[in-house]
Order: sequence, then C-alpha cells, then structure tokens
Amino acid sequence: MHPTEDLIPILKKLRLSGVLQSLDMRLRQAVEDDLPLAEFLLRLLTDEVERRDAKQLDGRLRKANFEHRKSLEDFDFTFNTKIPKTKIIDLATCGFVTKHENVCLVGQTGVGKSHIAQALGHRACVHGYQVIYTSAHQMFKELRAARGDGSHERRLARYCVVDLLIIDDLGLRGLTGDEPIDLYDIIRQRYERSATMITSNRALEEWAPLFNDPLLANAAMDRLLHHAHVIEITGASYRNPPRGSKPKAA
Repeated sequence: MHPTEDLIPILKKLRLSGVLQSLDMRLRQAVEDDLPLAEFLLRLLTDEVERRDAKQLDGRLRKANFEHRKSLEDFDFTFNTKIPKTKIIDLATCGFVTKHENVCLVGQTGVGKSHIAQALGHRACVHGYQVIYTSAHQMFKELRAARGDGSHERRLARYCVVDLLIIDDLGLRGLTGDEPIDLYDIIRQRYERSATMITSNRALEEWAPLFNDPLLANAAMDRLLHHAHVIEITGASYRNPPRGSKPKAA
C-alpha cells in the first residue's frame, strides 16, 4: 500500500483530510529543494490553515447575503470628491465593529451608499466577523411573515446577534403595522452589544417620524446615535453621471 493511502484514515480521524490536496506537491518540493522536515511540515500545515481560512470566509460571505460582492478597491472616490474617503477607509479597519459602534450613511439615490455599506461588510467578514446584509423592505417582510408562523422571536434574534447588521434603504417607504416596534427592538437589543449600519435616502432628521410615535422614536434614535458615525453624501448619482464622466462604481 502507498504511504499516502495509509495516511488517509489517520488524517480523516484528525480532521486534516484537506492536507491531501497539497501533500503530493509539497512532497515533490521537499525532495527537489531538499527541505528540512520542519520546513516541509510548516508549508504543508500552512496550506491547510489557508484552506480553512478561505472556507470560513466563504461561509461568512454566503451568510451575509450581499446583493453584490463590492469592495472599496473598485469604488471610484474621484467621481465625487465630497465623499469623506479618509473616514470610510478608517471604518474599513472595522474598529467600529469591535467597539460596537453604529454607522449611518445618508444621501440621495445613486451616490454609492449601498456599495460602501457592502464593501465595509465584506471587510468585516474578512476580519472574522459575522455579518447580515438586508434591505429594510426584506427585513420587515420576513419579520411580518414570522409573526404569522410563530417564528418571530427566532427571526428577530437572528438580526440581533450578528456582529454587524447592515440595513439598506431604510425609509424608502414609510413604516407600517409592527415595523416601528421591530426596528426599535433591533436597535435596543443591539445597543452597545454589536454594530449596526443603516443607509437611507432620507435626511437624519426624517428618521424619527418613521416610528409614528415620538416616545418610540426618541428611545430608538437616542440609542442608535449614541455611538454612531454619521456620513452624509451629496453629489451626482453614479447611475446618471454628468455628461462626459465615466464612473467605475454604482
């Protein structure tokens, strides 16, 4: 029996079967380059660590459910010089997630809020954080359906426990029914426990009326803005740029 075949059951028992993917290559390299055994073992196990890291990152990205795989590298900051690039790059270090701070991205349609939000979410996944990205409409739709089938508390908890929750396009339409209560509960349960990012076409002062109750609005906004980075973006739309310009990102 080939030595590699003897290794298979042992590696499986140790949950290291992924090592087999690069074992032959590393063995040839060790022979050809006359590698010390310790160096050979280091390279082989480094391959396995990198495979596991990549698999875990892929899992976090899938669970985040981004609409698009956006990054800051493909965002065209030159199109709109009013965008606070330094501030956004600082947020990309994900210190705000570690500190359980919030981010509010405010501006008209098409200025890049969703791109920036998903790019920051992607960075958070790279840093090892659990992320959920959702449009406000989809989130409220799921919570409304969950009330009907008795899974509301479980569904609400899903939005409350992740390291970073990104709610896109809040206020695109008014909140109705139990939606204000659901939003308040999410903000309250996440307060100082985890980070929340919200994008909206509405100015910040227009958010409170969405709750349809001054007391509820004050309680929610006070918590949301207590540890918040508020970024207002003005300027032309990336989707309908001025004549002659060619933006790279939307």
